[in-house]
Amino acid sequence: MLPGDDGAVEFLTRGRIDVEGRLVDASNATLFCRISLDGVEARCVYKPVRGERPLWDFPDGTLAGREVSTYLVSRAAGLDLVPPTVLRPGPFGDGMVQLWVDTVEDGDLVDVVAEDAVPKDWRAVLRAHDDVGEPVVLVHADHPRVRLMAVLDAVVNNADRKGGHVLHGVDGGVYGVDHGICLHVEDKLRTVLWGWLGEPLPDEGVEALHRLRADLPGALGDVLHEHLTRAEVRRLGERVDKLVAASVFPEPSDDRPMIPWPAF
Repeated sequence: MLPGDDGAVEFLTRGRIDVEGRLVDASNATLFCRISLDGVEARCVYKPVRGERPLWDFPDGTLAGREVSTYLVSRAAGLDLVPPTVLRPGPFGDGMVQLWVDTVEDGDLVDVVAEDAVPKDWRAVLRAHDDVGEPVVLVHADHPRVRLMAVLDAVVNNADRKGGHVLHGVDGGVYGVDHGICLHVEDKLRTVLWGWLGEPLPDEGVEALHRLRADLPGALGDVLHEHLTRAEVRRLGERVDKLVAASVFPEPSDDRPMIPWPAF
C-alpha cells in the first residue's frame, strides 16, 4: 500500500498494529510496526503520546496531534506531501500512526557536498566546513515537489525540517515526515529548504493556499481544533493570508537559527 492509496486512512485507523522494532535515532518513542486489515498488510510508524518528550515551547496538545494536523493541512491544500496519518489507540496507548514510505535507493533530495561538487540545478543553502576543515555546502534538489514542501513548511510553521525528513518515495512521490513541532503561534520556521527564499511561489503552491484558506472556516478548522488551540488555528489562517499577499517564499528571521540542528 502506497501513501496515495484510497482507503489508507481507514486502513490505518482500523488495522491491527504489531510492533516490530524501534527507530533509535528519534528523540521521542518511534516504533516501526506491521499493520494489517482484511488480509492486507503494510508497514507504519507508531508514536505513542506517552513516549513524547515534553517541550517547554510546545506546551499545548500533543506532538502526535500536530503531526496529524500537518497531514490534514497538506491534504486540504491538495498537496499530498505527508503520508496518511491518524491519531488512534495502539499497543502503548493513543498515538500517531503514519503509513511507512519506502524510499528510492541513493535518492536523497537534501545533501552536504564538497564545494566543487554541487549537483547541476540543485540549490545551495549554506556554506560551512566539515569536521576536518574542508569547505562543504548544504544543498537540496530543485524539484517541484520539494518546492511545494517548502510552501507547506511555511504554512505550518515547521520548526524542524531536517534533510532526513524529506523522502523520495519509490512511487515517485516526495513526502515529508516528523511534523511534531509545527503550527506554533510564534514564527519558528527552521528548515534546510531555503533554496528559493525571496523567489515567487509556484502557481500550484498559490492554488493550494487558496484551497486551504477556503476550507479553514469549515470542516478543516473543526477537526484542527481537536488537536490545536484556537490561537494556533487562527494563526495558521493568518500565515496563509500573508503568504498569498506576498506570493514569494519567506526569508529567515534574524532572531533565531534558520537551520535545525542537527540538519539531518
